[in-house]
Amino acid sequence: MKRYGLFIILLIVGLAACVQQPAVVKRPKIVIGLVIDQMRWDYLYRFYSLYGEDGFKRLMRDGYNCQNTMVNYLPANTAPGHSCIYTGSVPSIHGIAGNNWIDNQSGKNVYCVDDASVHLVGDDSKAPSMSPSTLHTTTITDELRLATNLRSRVYGVAIKDRGSILPGGHLANAAYWYNDKTGNFTTSTYYPNQNPAWLQAFNKRRVGDSLVKQNWKLLYDPKVYAAQSTTDANQYEKGFKGEKSPEFPHVFDTLSDSDRYSVLKSIPAGNSYSIMMAKACMDGEQLGLQGETDFMALSLSSTDYVGHQYAPNSMEMEDTYLRLDQDIAELLRYLDAKYGRDGYLMFLTADHGGAHNATFLADKDIPAGVLYINTTNDLNAYLKEQFGIDSIVDGILNYQVFLNNALTGNVKYDREKVKQSIMQWLSKRAEVAYVIDMENPDKTPLPEPIKSMAVNGYNKARSGAIQMVLNPGWYDNGGKTTGMTHGSWNPYDTHIPLIWYGWHIPKGETNNVLNMTDISATLAALLHIQMPNGCIGKPITEVIKTGW
Repeated sequence: MKRYGLFIILLIVGLAACVQQPAVVKRPKIVIGLVIDQMRWDYLYRFYSLYGEDGFKRLMRDGYNCQNTMVNYLPANTAPGHSCIYTGSVPSIHGIAGNNWIDNQSGKNVYCVDDASVHLVGDDSKAPSMSPSTLHTTTITDELRLATNLRSRVYGVAIKDRGSILPGGHLANAAYWYNDKTGNFTTSTYYPNQNPAWLQAFNKRRVGDSLVKQNWKLLYDPKVYAAQSTTDANQYEKGFKGEKSPEFPHVFDTLSDSDRYSVLKSIPAGNSYSIMMAKACMDGEQLGLQGETDFMALSLSSTDYVGHQYAPNSMEMEDTYLRLDQDIAELLRYLDAKYGRDGYLMFLTADHGGAHNATFLADKDIPAGVLYINTTNDLNAYLKEQFGIDSIVDGILNYQVFLNNALTGNVKYDREKVKQSIMQWLSKRAEVAYVIDMENPDKTPLPEPIKSMAVNGYNKARSGAIQMVLNPGWYDNGGKTTGMTHGSWNPYDTHIPLIWYGWHIPKGETNNVLNMTDISATLAALLHIQMPNGCIGKPITEVIKTGW
């Protein structure tokens, strides 16, 4: 009996040894989300011959390049773009219907991250500040925090407040953005009420001041830019304050401090400053080095400011991307040294693209132009003639017509007749291709993908009742003929880069058509966490390396 007892004990021990203990879920030390504001997909190749080997080329050579990634909603703007990347959802669901919108219940104009209940940290004025409170869904960064019982840490950094707040989601440890009144990075009381010591030290260095005082000179000889850019100082560009002509070098020595703070946003140095800030945050918080996967959501906003001021064919835009290429190479070297080449997962994408300057296209005999409708003088005047009522339209934003819903209770009018009258008036304009009743979108015959994009972008509480779709090459830029803008369905606004790099990412590329909504779904699959709760995207299977 003793021998049988010993045998049973040994058998139990042996079986226990054979039972495999639960493995730790494999994840990288840190995820770097790099969003380049207004980066058209073709910039990867337009300036390719002048890029170095260690920036964009390294990512394309050693990473996985999704060549046909598309924005799949309207409008193609900054706040919806950052929200879509990180939620895997569309404005109809996540609620960020534009950079600004008119609230259909109150009639108030709303900025996407406004929050009157919070204030800037360290600002004695207690002026209202920003938070992600308007975002209806979770983000992939929220889901990472939830998956690790809040042990993972998430930080957002950008020049633009919306470029750091929305990616950080509801649970970010902090989001930091640039205050162009002080030249410092700041945050709000939605996050911790005191700036950490590393941020105070970073701001005290006044690095931004030093960068602006270096002025903006071309990186190379002007002749180098002749192959891809228009001549310097032309009618398509708008110069900086105090400049007699919008041409290089751009000199800021005579500007006041406050003007220089504002200028930093609109020059390549703003991107450099943002990357320096992100590195200071990663060092100061020791991100990726405390056992859980952390997340740095970094958005580079200055590319967007340069684009709006100078347009894609300018020497300024080309120089911005050549300098950004060097900044990305430096960021990759930093990440290699801090986390090892296999220790970090990075994706590079954009929130939207951008149109060519319409006058530039027209001068080349390509149909294009600038739409401008003065709501008060044009549309509301017409509606008053038709219905005898003032101010039926609250405004036109995001190519959408917002009706003044506050009139409904006090003034009797047929809403359907008003909409039909507006649609007929807009349809008579030669630059308008389609006019859609977003409350009854099936009534308008529309080709795909325009119909799906309009429906995906329509949020009943925050979108206009009527959506305009302009002819290709046309846009609303507030009547300005210099610079450019974005927001339409066209490929120049919606075809974005998407490159995956680093931890468990195979080398290669795909030309399959993918959607911006697929980014968060892919991150969720790579990290083995739940998708954001409004996600409609699908994992990009080519990116997900199996067998590990």
